[in-house]
Amino acid sequence: MRPFTYTRAKDPSSAINQLAGNPNAKFLAGGTNLLDLMKEDIERPDELVDITELGLSDIKVIAAGPRKGGISIGGLGKNTDAANHALIRQNYPLLTQSILAGASGQIRNMATNGGNLLQRTRCPYFYEVSMPCNKREPGSGCGALEGINRMHAIFGWTEKCVAVYPSDMAIALAALDAVVKVRNASGQERIIPFADFHRLPGDKPEQDTNLAHGELITALELPKNNFADRSYYLKVRDRASYAFALVSVAAALEISNTTIVQARIAMGGVAHKPWRALKAEKMLIGKEATAANFKLAADAEMAEAKPLEHNRFKVELGNRSIVLALEMAMNGGKA
Repeated sequence: MRPFTYTRAKDPSSAINQLAGNPNAKFLAGGTNLLDLMKEDIERPDELVDITELGLSDIKVIAAGPRKGGISIGGLGKNTDAANHALIRQNYPLLTQSILAGASGQIRNMATNGGNLLQRTRCPYFYEVSMPCNKREPGSGCGALEGINRMHAIFGWTEKCVAVYPSDMAIALAALDAVVKVRNASGQERIIPFADFHRLPGDKPEQDTNLAHGELITALELPKNNFADRSYYLKVRDRASYAFALVSVAAALEISNTTIVQARIAMGGVAHKPWRALKAEKMLIGKEATAANFKLAADAEMAEAKPLEHNRFKVELGNRSIVLALEMAMNGGKA
């Protein structure tokens, strides 16, 4: 690990200003991803600004504004606390399920909600510094493009990068139409719709998000919805725990009698960002909640997939996972 300076910030303004003044500085919260990357010589900050004492951990009902009646989740709250909070378990069980599907209990006890969104890819070519990786070293090439790419993207990739995004929590947040509240060095706040927070690789795969340097995630906000009784998070992986998704699906339905009023579907393990299955959602609105219609929606979404040499199985796996997640959601999480 390379040398760095360390400062513990006492308030959000001083933390943001300190980071904004140094392009090589990083915020340090749970550190569950950043410190690993520093040990591997992938991230090389020369300054860490510790933000663990800033508060920003409350979970509360939103009293006013466009998301009135929804909930606000503090950016520095722990994943464990978010997963187990009564407001989330009762009103957003999809989020609870997704958090509990990720990592291990020990990591969830350390990891923060904002930090979870900022995880970097687990692509082995990104972690192996002797291999080319445009995400780690822009312009060096993508080792996974013609390498072993079983775990990699089938949507939205470019020749610059075929890596996938690892968070489980973020897949549920994408399905639930969350927004990310951030604050900058001028003290201004802005709202980033979740669909716009993470990026596809394009020509700049090194940029994971649209967060500007120095901006601090203060909260995640979820609008009120009617999905609590019919939602499910499905994670398909190589082993039962402590493994990243081959494919995951966050599915939520609002059904009147047997007709689908609203549908939300997001996928993980298939793209550089949480992949919102908009084609599948659109097909389901106004349709009967049947396995046949779920299959038609899945077919429509997966028809756009562009698999690589070693991950063609993800197309069929994604198709079946969408159908199963929708069936589980329709049945209140029961098989």
